[in-house]
Amino acid sequence: MNEVVFEIIPEMEDERIDKCISNYMEALSRSYIQKMIKDGNVFVNDLAVKANYKVKVDDKVRFIIPDSVEPDIPAQNIPLDILYEDSDILIVNKPKNMVVHPAPGHYEGTLVNAIMYHCKGELSGINGVLRPGIVHRIDKDTTGSIIVCKNDAAHTAIAELLKTHDITRKYRAIVFGNVKEERGTVDAPIGRHHKDHKKMTVNEKNGKHAVTHYRVLERFDQYTYIECQLETGRTHQIRVHMASIGHPLLGDPVYTNRKAPFHLEGQVLHAMTIGFVHPRSGNYVEFEAPLPDYFEKLLKVLRNIK
Repeated sequence: MNEVVFEIIPEMEDERIDKCISNYMEALSRSYIQKMIKDGNVFVNDLAVKANYKVKVDDKVRFIIPDSVEPDIPAQNIPLDILYEDSDILIVNKPKNMVVHPAPGHYEGTLVNAIMYHCKGELSGINGVLRPGIVHRIDKDTTGSIIVCKNDAAHTAIAELLKTHDITRKYRAIVFGNVKEERGTVDAPIGRHHKDHKKMTVNEKNGKHAVTHYRVLERFDQYTYIECQLETGRTHQIRVHMASIGHPLLGDPVYTNRKAPFHLEGQVLHAMTIGFVHPRSGNYVEFEAPLPDYFEKLLKVLRNIK
């Protein structure tokens, strides 16, 4: 059983307690948090509360995350490209077309199935039975580095770094069009699309604070190769932000209707660099996932048609 305690700061005032916890530990799903509240595992100033309780400054929030039961998810011997591993964390270079964690009706072939086999029970249980060890995620068609936590202490530490935006996350992407500026920043809140709840969008009214920094690496005739550094980590952040300034990601099936002529499977996006303070040693560590083959080949094609 793991217990997390934090105090409410002015920026959080008047938020519902379930939303407040969701923002504090983004790896926990809202439905899981609401279940914890319903089960009497969430307290404010040592009193159990309901999900619609609105927090006040200096409230002391305490929530208990029960020990996870053995999930009915098969451990599968799926090859992993491991960039780093120790007793606390695992850094995996996720391939294209792999979902990070299982979902109802889709319990096999995910990164979780693979790490359950590789780690043999040594995974944090904070994020519930469907997401053991998972503290953050990247999309199915996005490749690159992802942190897996082997114990609850590591999970709590990494989740806090994610919350305070103290993790270095640099992505490589190819976007439509000629990005005129050498560098730029998109500072625009992201939330659910008001009509299509499967999509995210820039949402000034109900969105969460989101900042993406980008710089041009190489220009082609109709496309630009860029690096994006996340200051925040919202769902589909790079895809939404780049589309919002008229440069959607090449191959993105959701945020652009433009056709990609290169037989791509989803957006051209790679989580290349991840860096953070190690939860046990206290030293800053950084890992780099090499560009996948399809990305390298695409760059060669584009260079030949400049």
